[in-house]
Amino acid sequence: MNIKEAKNYIKDSVKIYLKKDEEGEYRIPVVRQRPIFLLGAPGIGKTAIMEQIAQELGIALVSYSMTHHTRQSALGLPFIMHKEYEGKSYQVSEYTMSEIIASVYDVMEQSKIREGILFLDEINCVSETLAPSMLQFLQYKVFGRHQVPEGWVIVTAGNPPEYNKSVREFDVVTLDRMKILEVEADYAIWREYARERGLHTAILNFLDLKKEAFYHVETTVKGKNYITARGWEDLSQMLELYEEEGILVEESFIGQYIRNDRVVKEFSAYYDLYQKYKNDYNVEEILAGSVSEQAKDKARKSDFDERLSLMGMLNDKIQQDIKENMQTSEMLHELMGPLKALRAKAETGGSAAEIVELLAKQTEARVKNMESLQIAGALSMRDKHKTRAMIRFLTDTGKMLRTEDAADGAAAFARIKAGFDEQVAAYKQDTGRVKERMHFLFGFVEDTFGSGNEMLLLMTECTVQPDCAKFIAAYGCEDYQRHNEEMMLTERSDGILEQIDLLYKDDLYVG
Repeated sequence: MNIKEAKNYIKDSVKIYLKKDEEGEYRIPVVRQRPIFLLGAPGIGKTAIMEQIAQELGIALVSYSMTHHTRQSALGLPFIMHKEYEGKSYQVSEYTMSEIIASVYDVMEQSKIREGILFLDEINCVSETLAPSMLQFLQYKVFGRHQVPEGWVIVTAGNPPEYNKSVREFDVVTLDRMKILEVEADYAIWREYARERGLHTAILNFLDLKKEAFYHVETTVKGKNYITARGWEDLSQMLELYEEEGILVEESFIGQYIRNDRVVKEFSAYYDLYQKYKNDYNVEEILAGSVSEQAKDKARKSDFDERLSLMGMLNDKIQQDIKENMQTSEMLHELMGPLKALRAKAETGGSAAEIVELLAKQTEARVKNMESLQIAGALSMRDKHKTRAMIRFLTDTGKMLRTEDAADGAAAFARIKAGFDEQVAAYKQDTGRVKERMHFLFGFVEDTFGSGNEMLLLMTECTVQPDCAKFIAAYGCEDYQRHNEEMMLTERSDGILEQIDLLYKDDLYVG
């Protein structure tokens, strides 16, 4: 299965394991809650999906790599206890709490979240001294004499033997106590994740052209050659920072993340072309509707990889605009809750001081909730940005009210409402700006390329990107609707993906 299918399966399993009866007991007893074993090549996103599952379910996540653990750190250190049996005194070995179990309790204590996932990576690479204890752990959730707290689901991961010489193959007795999911690298699925995370457009464009360069591991006479999803994601982050600082991107730098000489050379050559295309075409001029006829003519005469790069840059920019707009929409919508509470306080005769006090409590509650989710590993970047924006608004509003003495509670709330209305007005203005930029984008593609493959790419991105689909559903886009009807896009989604795939394969681009 691919990593997306694995994520959905694990998410469903966790929900089932955490399901309780009317008396508050877990429907599936702890000993019957089989740990999930995610078996797949390195760097395909196993850890990333665990973070996503915890964030989407609102539960905690504690992650450990078992290769870093000795028997003592996993099971606890021995110490001597004095005990009495039948009137005689004995020295008895006891064990301190496992570092892993202690970490779970620490997260529960600090975050106040009682349920979660204990994710143990590289579980089939444990040391020889620790290996005998793993069967007991997998069956009973026990390290030494200390048990994983109730409400914590065990998910494990490991690499097949061909990728790691340290792998110890489990026997049938151990395997029979786990739910095993074998996962393979899948570019199409990873691309959805990469788009959502905003990976560098040059990387996505290159991999669209060279799908075989997405993931590859082999052993040669020179050693290991490998390309992983993790490598591309890490390279993307560094490329963004290098560009911000104006640092030259060289082959040796790319080779630190992509350990394959041929692909390093191909991507380095493509990246240089990509930078040239950025200089040749001014994306902001296109989206502002002020693009020159010379630029359009150049685009019409360009080769496929140049047109693909241009469309990638345009799609990347407009999708980022839409994503930021929708995040603001979510933030404003969530602010309605505290505003209603403040209005209710004002309408029932609350003083300005009471309004300020309630505002401070609301701010403090959101700060604590964000910190709790961060500690638990259950806060996504999107929710973090949204919550920070809310806290900023509430904090600034509180400072303003303390600076400007309001006559009464009603006047204080009126000032708060005025500030919120300014935010809404700015959001509406931005929505209009984004709609206009979308119109100019469609106009440029239609004037330059007609209803060909470039329009197909634009329409597909608008359809499959969640924020864009929500934006169009909420505010409309006549250009999208018109081309959607012409292409019957919703009825041809599978066919479109096949066409795009063929388009890439038939291209004359040679790496």
